[in-house]
Amino acid sequence: MRPRLPLILLFMAVPLWLAAGYGLRYGLMEDPQWVGTCVAEATRWECQLRANLGLLIHFRVLGWAAIATAAVAFFVRGRLGRALAVLALVFGLPALALYNASLAVFAVVIAGLRLVRAKRL
Repeated sequence: MRPRLPLILLFMAVPLWLAAGYGLRYGLMEDPQWVGTCVAEATRWECQLRANLGLLIHFRVLGWAAIATAAVAFFVRGRLGRALAVLALVFGLPALALYNASLAVFAVVIAGLRLVRAKRL
């Protein structure tokens, strides 16, 4: 396996994951159709998903998870640090799209810095 293949796959996955976050935001959270449907039928699984996602957004769970994971990843060496940085991106990119940008922007920057850091000998 070429050494740059995981990096190439990461660069392909990041925009897709960010697009999924924005799709969730505009397709489920802000769509007026779901607002009316969930007022009338709150027991539907889509409405339950929307309500739980609203709680995650309100308590900034994704943003805090991203910033905590990125901070730990920045100080951990080796593959574990890189894996934690990727996990911070997994939490941080949807947090950017889902109204947690104030925390997520720092997490994404810290995780990105950790991913591009040169290996020490």
